[in-house]
Amino acid sequence: MKKKALILGVTGQDGSYMLDLLIKKKYQVHGLIRKSSTGNTINIDHIIKNPKIFNRTFFLHRGDLLDTGSLDKVITKIQPSEIYNFADQDHVGWSFAIPSYSFKTTALSVIEILEILKNNKKKIKFFQPVSSNIFGLTHSKKQNEKTILDPNSIYGLAKATAYQACKMYSRIYNLHICGAIFYNHESPKRSKDYVTKKIVQTVCEIYHGKKNNIYLGDISARIDWGYAKDYVESAWKIMQLKNPDFFIIATGEINSVEYFVKNCFSYVNLDYKKYLKIDKKLLRPSKTSILKGDITKAKKIFKYKPKTKLKDLIKIMMDHELKKYNG
Repeated sequence: MKKKALILGVTGQDGSYMLDLLIKKKYQVHGLIRKSSTGNTINIDHIIKNPKIFNRTFFLHRGDLLDTGSLDKVITKIQPSEIYNFADQDHVGWSFAIPSYSFKTTALSVIEILEILKNNKKKIKFFQPVSSNIFGLTHSKKQNEKTILDPNSIYGLAKATAYQACKMYSRIYNLHICGAIFYNHESPKRSKDYVTKKIVQTVCEIYHGKKNNIYLGDISARIDWGYAKDYVESAWKIMQLKNPDFFIIATGEINSVEYFVKNCFSYVNLDYKKYLKIDKKLLRPSKTSILKGDITKAKKIFKYKPKTKLKDLIKIMMDHELKKYNG
């Protein structure tokens, strides 16, 4: 019998990569989609348009994380063996503008899911990713699973709450709850609201003469960047472990935003200094420490190893964006 999985946030970057992976692994996959996301299915259109998969091994359901009733109905109907929750308000900057909504969708919704799992007759495995932003103002040069949480944004606070709730419910109610502390992970599927996508998109526009400059905030910020597709594969491996646990998933290497910009421009043989403009309005209202992941535990338990170097990730993203101008 095929394994059944439910993906929350199936149309997003991570959720759509997980969908691709589970289809390859012969799962029956179900995705939850909000009414507001009905027209925003670009990341999964290749599956929806495939009649051999859509409504045969992949099914979409209407629902909302903030509507516990609809979510409970979907879970009760499907009775999946695994649930992957990639749904939240995942933008740090936006979390300052819409704090209440951000906290509800990123933290309180997780508690509602945990309540459903607690009361469900079947024991369902649950994967919850959180963000390195939970460490915020940490003084640790490299963070591991025991590093003290010190979030410095609404998003980081919400993710820290979800993380602690998962650990508490797992301990008290003996639920199979696992997850990962994901450091920044990018791909061609990133939305333009993220700095990496903005950089890649704007560099290609400059290269094709559609823009003259790129405007950025703090280019000195140093970040541990990985490839989203690799991180999602790690999520699946974590879910398969006999003993549920949380793991740092990162590269253990940090590079500045300026380095990312420079390499994107270099890819199309342009000098970034001729086009880069600093806009103070783009600076975040709060800063975090340099976040660099210690992946020792993941290496030991399931032989995790980062696959994609940053220069290779830049190539993947640039090639994908440049193709838009060749068609």
